[in-house]
Amino acid sequence: MNAALIWSNLPQLLAGAWVTLQLVALSGLLGIAIAVPTAIARVAGPAWLRWLPYSYIFFFRGTPLLVQIFLVYYGLSQFDAVRQSVLWPVLGQAYWCAIIAFSLNTGAYTAEILRGAIQGVPHGEVEAARSLGMSGSLLYRRVILPRAFRLALPAYTNELILMLKGSALASTITLLDITGAARTIIAVTYTPVEIFLAAGVLYLILSFVIIQGFRWLERRLNAHLHARLA
Repeated sequence: MNAALIWSNLPQLLAGAWVTLQLVALSGLLGIAIAVPTAIARVAGPAWLRWLPYSYIFFFRGTPLLVQIFLVYYGLSQFDAVRQSVLWPVLGQAYWCAIIAFSLNTGAYTAEILRGAIQGVPHGEVEAARSLGMSGSLLYRRVILPRAFRLALPAYTNELILMLKGSALASTITLLDITGAARTIIAVTYTPVEIFLAAGVLYLILSFVIIQGFRWLERRLNAHLHARLA
């Protein structure tokens, strides 16, 4: 094991870790923005409209993430209308294509997590809110969604970890994330064991930070439950 080699290439791997963090953070935020209205439409939308969010979720949960990345990165560039549109400066870059693919993918999974959480909100709490005159958007904003977010946190933490590991596929479209940086170093040094081991440790560290961060958030949001158990 050549520790000096790992140490000398650590700055490049850390730069890749920063790219990975950006991919996961931006995709996670955009995914939540997609997931909330999608989950609400799945639960409370009119029957004739529910097929739209269902089709979106079915497609992105039923196809591999790698295929979705290729469809966005290679597929959209095949259309002249896309290349000549104002969106081409964004869609022509691998970074933003990866963000779009990851956001759509995690948005579908998160929507299903939220749908289950919304349906898991105790009926008594909803009825109590309605008895106070809440209905429609106010009911969702004040009662259902805050409660659903608390219920969904453990499952959403797992989704973020899966997205962190799935972000390694960004290297297939030339992005230098952790995996992309590792492959670049290995192409020069021919030392896959040392470099991939270092990359794996970085993924473990990021996973640990995410898990601990969401555990703290879960304890903070559900402090009343922990106090009751104590």
